[in-house]
Amino acid sequence: MAKRKAKQPDSPTVLNRKARHDYLIEETLEVGIALRGSEVKSIREGGASLAEGYVRIQESPPALFLHGVHIHEYPPAAGHQHAPTRVRTLLAHKREILKLVQTVKQKGVTIVPLKLYFTRGIAKLQIGVARGKRHDDKRQDLREREARRDIERAMSKRMR
Repeated sequence: MAKRKAKQPDSPTVLNRKARHDYLIEETLEVGIALRGSEVKSIREGGASLAEGYVRIQESPPALFLHGVHIHEYPPAAGHQHAPTRVRTLLAHKREILKLVQTVKQKGVTIVPLKLYFTRGIAKLQIGVARGKRHDDKRQDLREREARRDIERAMSKRMR
């Protein structure tokens, strides 16, 4: 009986922390992303930034495009470099795209990238249907987070 290969740990996950701060995420969807070889290797090394990224939808034919995401150049790929902020195609089912088209038509709704990661060696992007937070909503979130930290501190001191 052949021995199984040791499971290799997946590459680091690239998160968009700014999106959760600036937007209220209503729904998430996992989509594929069409990448070039040098982009894949750069992401595996953690060389990507989702902070300025956003998703645009094309109605006919239904398609999703990722704009503003910066994937650093991969130095060993000297002759075959990619443009760091090029527009990338996202891969999703037609019915999912059409559903997103309907939700984005509402006022104040947009689609933002949340997380970039690998699943079984394939690059995946988690996108979220988001509604912009107002300034006072952000303050309320900060108050709640601080209150939760205070409660956890008090509980840990009590346990000692």
